[in-house]
This record gives sequence, structure tokens and C-alpha cells, in this order.
Amino acid sequence: MYKFVMPEVIFGSGSIQQAGESCARLGAKRALIVTDEGVIQAGWSELVEKSCRQAGLSSFVFSNVSVNPKDEEAEACARIYLENECDALIGVGGGSAIDTAKAAAILATNGGHIRDYEGVDRIFSPLPPLVMVSTTAGSGSEVSQFSVIVDTAQRKKMTIVSKSLVPDIAIVDPDVLATKSQHLTASTGLDVLTHAIESFVSIASTPLTDVHAKNALALSSRYLRPSVASKHNKEAKEQMAMASLHAGLAFSNAILGAVHAMAHAIGGRYPFLHGDINAVLLPHVMEFNLLASPDKFKEIALLMGEDVQSLPPAAAGEKAIDFVRRLSIDIGAPLTLAEMGFEGSAIPEISEMALSDACMITNPRDITAEEAAALLRKAL
Repeated sequence: MYKFVMPEVIFGSGSIQQAGESCARLGAKRALIVTDEGVIQAGWSELVEKSCRQAGLSSFVFSNVSVNPKDEEAEACARIYLENECDALIGVGGGSAIDTAKAAAILATNGGHIRDYEGVDRIFSPLPPLVMVSTTAGSGSEVSQFSVIVDTAQRKKMTIVSKSLVPDIAIVDPDVLATKSQHLTASTGLDVLTHAIESFVSIASTPLTDVHAKNALALSSRYLRPSVASKHNKEAKEQMAMASLHAGLAFSNAILGAVHAMAHAIGGRYPFLHGDINAVLLPHVMEFNLLASPDKFKEIALLMGEDVQSLPPAAAGEKAIDFVRRLSIDIGAPLTLAEMGFEGSAIPEISEMALSDACMITNPRDITAEEAAALLRKAL
């Protein structure tokens, strides 16, 4: 027995202009737009504000969102929501803005501190209408039942999982990807690939999640390089947007694994891009997990376009790992944690913290703190 949750999805060129009308369809009158300064400078939040005016909505903007969104930012966002008597939230951005909007929605209607909701199914009062506009190919948060927020006191990322966090409407407009830098395109694209691989081998995967994971794998393997190479390759942007959407639907329902558990622990302590951490950790965790799911790893290699039909599963899986390493080199992703500024002295604390992350539960191979520490040392 399994379940599959997802929002209404609006996909396509120019769909960002549907944000206001989408919010109005949900009965809203006063929307809080949650975004960040980069999205504002690119002009995308202004388009959303315009769409709100055209739909007859009043709108307000909160943009104090970090690369790794913090509990204090979610609390400030919730205060702005309540002070302006808003009745809906529109997240416009990557995972940071969208996760902040979700966390603010929790606090606005449930109260308390965001750490009260860490874990699975701890939200009990209904949330306001949520419309999420993704501006990266990327996090998948616009369709997921996740919000990941930094607990500043404990210097760790909290994973909040609840069906309540599935947005009412997700808007995915490939046109907005044209304003992203090569580094951000590479980082978010490797996050997509990590979502696809981890959800495919997750112990909670199902036939429904596998459909989306496999589509995300095939698309990101083919189109991430050209998407990084050119801001103007519309086909690559559209296909990476679709890959991100598929991957988000897959991991929202199958959950993830050790890469994300360790990346969350690192991201709570260091201001690194989440996708950069994933890029470094992914091949090491794939090597570790190969023992648990060799047949699935052979399928991953095939979806990546590798000629492995005649190889035994374990050898084919090694080809998939090699593919990830080559891809990271080709698109200029970081290859070690040390080059990002990670300190080896943090490994014992990070490895212990990773074990308590909700994503570790669905990793296909059991892992101890010592094994997590060994993986981090390899990635250093």
C-alpha cells in the first residue's frame, strides 16, 4: 500500500503570469509574496506582483531569505503575513524562498517555533493557500511535502515533512531559467540528479515514484550540460525544468537518502549551496549504496545513456558513478568539500547529526555514524 501526493501543476513558457489568478482561484484577497533579492533583481517577482494586481489581489513582499533559509527568517515572514492580514502565500524563487514560505505558513496558522514541527506529520491546523513559483531547475520544493529550515541555535537543518506542505498550485516556467548563472544552473541541476537517483533507490520508492525518477534521470543526464553551457538554449531549459518537476514529485513521495541527510547537516553549519554539497557527496554515497541495489544502479546507468546492457549489475553501477563524476567535472561543479571551505574537524558532529535526519530513514543501505564519517572523509 502506498500513497502519492502532488499539487495542481501549471507548466510552460509564460506561466509565471498565472500566479495572481491562481491565488485568486483559491479565494485569496491579500497575498504575501516570499522571494529573495536575486529574484527581485531579475524582475520575476515584479511580474508576480503585476499578476496579483491584474487578478484584483493586494500583495506584499518579504525578501529576507538566505541561501540556506533560517528559522528567524521564517518567523519574520510569518509576522509580516499576520501584520498585513494576508490570506495566502506565493513563494517565488528556488528552494530557499519556497521553503521559507511554507515554514511561515506553518507558523502563521499553528504558532510556536518552527522546530516544533521538525520530523514527520507534526502539523495539525490547516495552512493558508500556497502557490509556489519555481525559478530554478532545482529544488522541487514547489511540488513537495518538505520544508528544510536551519535551526540557528543548534546550527543544523531541520526537515519538516507533511502533506499539509504540498502546495495547492505549483507554477513551473522554463523562461525564468535564462537569468541563472552557470554556477547556479550547475548546482541546482545536480540537485535534480541527486533527487532522481536517491528517490529511485529509496526503500520507499513505488511504481508511481519510479516513473518520475526515471524521467528525471534521463532528462537531466541529457540536458544539464547544454543548460549550463548556454542561457539561451530554450530546449535545454525546458527539459531541465521538466526534469526538476519529475524529480520533485519522485522525492516528495519516495523521500531521499544519505546524500541529503549529510547535505542537510553540512548546510546547517556552512553557507554552501545545497546542490554543491550534493555534487560532492553523490558519487561517494552511490558507491556505498551500490551493494544494496545493484539492479537499480544498472538501470540508472542505462537511463544515463551508458552502454552497460551486457555488464553485470555491479559493474554497470560503477559506470553510473563514473558518469556522475564526469558530469560534475564537465559543468564545473566542486569536487571536494575542502575546496568549498569544509573543515575536517566538523566530521564527527556532522556524521552524528546526519543520522537523525528524516532522509536517512529511506537510504537503501543501513549506515552508521562511523560509515557516514568515512564517506565525509572520502569527500574531503
